[in-house]
Amino acid sequence: MTWIAAALLAAAVAVAARWAMRRVDALGRRRPFPLVTVLILLGLGVGLLVPVVRTARLEARLGDVASSLVGERVVVDCQGLGQEFVDVGAELGYVRIGPDGQPERATLIKRPQCGALSSYLHSDRRHPSSEQVVAVHVLSHEAMHMAGYTDEAEAECRAMQVDARTARLLGAPEDAARALARRYWRTVYPRMSDEYRSGQCRAGGELDQRQPDAPWSG
Repeated sequence: MTWIAAALLAAAVAVAARWAMRRVDALGRRRPFPLVTVLILLGLGVGLLVPVVRTARLEARLGDVASSLVGERVVVDCQGLGQEFVDVGAELGYVRIGPDGQPERATLIKRPQCGALSSYLHSDRRHPSSEQVVAVHVLSHEAMHMAGYTDEAEAECRAMQVDARTARLLGAPEDAARALARRYWRTVYPRMSDEYRSGQCRAGGELDQRQPDAPWSG
């Protein structure tokens, strides 16, 4: 989409430049400026750039949040429309494992979840939808993978213990952030597949990080 937008803007410039170089025809008559053509090309180009700029801003915001959770600079990419069209995976986001067996410091979050995160950011964060609660957790979960935790159950448990922090970093008030974390733990986590759940993910369990943000604390 970016390339198409750039091509349309370049075409608008080319049309205007061509007119500037040939303002009169062979008979000496002044050529009218191709205003309609230039405006159409500019409008289409700018129109295509708007979602590109919005996505870039969203990715930068999500990247900042994930970087805070990981403790070093990481990258968050949102799935594009073309990628979604050919996507057959059931996961809501993923982090690639490098040749050395270590997770990359970049994640791709699926298009619906990025959309939910965007709508969450444009809300008061106090009454998130179920989709927004899951999307915030997906960001936490992929951050845990980027931090080096490859086991899904461990990454899921650690993610639940930073969900409140993730929500705060996204602008949620303290009480709303804690409520989101508890809501995920109570309503979503019990329905996850065995791969993502552990009997040690509880207060006093081996996966309990004993953090005040844990959904079972307070």
